[in-house]
Amino acid sequence: MTILTVEESNRREEQEINNNYDPVDRPAHYNMGGVECIDYIKQVLGLDGYIAYCHGNMIKYQHRYRFKRKPVEDMKKAEWYLNKMNEALAEKHK
Repeated sequence: MTILTVEESNRREEQEINNNYDPVDRPAHYNMGGVECIDYIKQVLGLDGYIAYCHGNMIKYQHRYRFKRKPVEDMKKAEWYLNKMNEALAEKHK
């Protein structure tokens, strides 16, 4: 049995996250500490707040894609937020 220090455990977790990194579906910096940031946001804001949050982010990415170096990536992020918003709306209106 190997006992890891907190620092070693954090480094291993960060490396595992970076290995599974995707700039749209799974950004490494949104998955630290074992909790998906989007899941935490939904928990804190509640369903209606979460829907509004997703809507706002979708608008943000659609608005600024022309001004960034990776416009396709930004439009994929807009689509990601639209999908999250639609999932939440389906949950709300079962």
